[in-house]
Amino acid sequence: MTHHQQGSKVAGETSRKIIAALQVSLDGLIEGPNGELDWIGSWEDSFDLLPDIDTCILGGAMYPGYEQYWLSVLADPDGVLPFTGKPPSKGEIEYARFADKTPHVVLSQTLESVAWRTAQIARDVADIRGLKQAPGKKIHAVGGASLVSTLMNERLVDELRLTVHPLVLGKGKPLFKDVDGRHRLELLETTPLAGGRVRLTYDVA
Repeated sequence: MTHHQQGSKVAGETSRKIIAALQVSLDGLIEGPNGELDWIGSWEDSFDLLPDIDTCILGGAMYPGYEQYWLSVLADPDGVLPFTGKPPSKGEIEYARFADKTPHVVLSQTLESVAWRTAQIARDVADIRGLKQAPGKKIHAVGGASLVSTLMNERLVDELRLTVHPLVLGKGKPLFKDVDGRHRLELLETTPLAGGRVRLTYDVA
């Protein structure tokens, strides 16, 4: 079942959209109680994002593991990877090559440096607001939970795309743990995926 909504934003708005796209368990968690990510299986683009974005935003807590993972894919596409313990999929190799030529902005007040040539550190959310007003395609807010909460609290997220996995973790890190107040969403699209997963796409009011 697919439903598309048109014209939900204010007429004449020219800013780029920020799309927060993450993988979650059915009970809304992005990690197990000890940071477990084994239930995700693959980190390829399950959000159908790559053709539409030209910039990625990450939080400082998530970025080091993200950098390590994708640089490992680029260094040895046939090798066994950290986190998954298996070689990358074709989709993961595609994402790694995309990320290697796409600007990444890491929002952090504490991270001292980044190794990836495509990445730079931003110290203030005002930098993200400025990025949103700059020319270009849509922007992918990769995560983690603190970044997404910060951007939602600042009313900077335009769309949510969640790949929901068919399992209940019970305990772990909630995606929306630091979101202030109520945020009304409008369902734009529901897409069944392999392995019992479902992609939910929401407009953020």
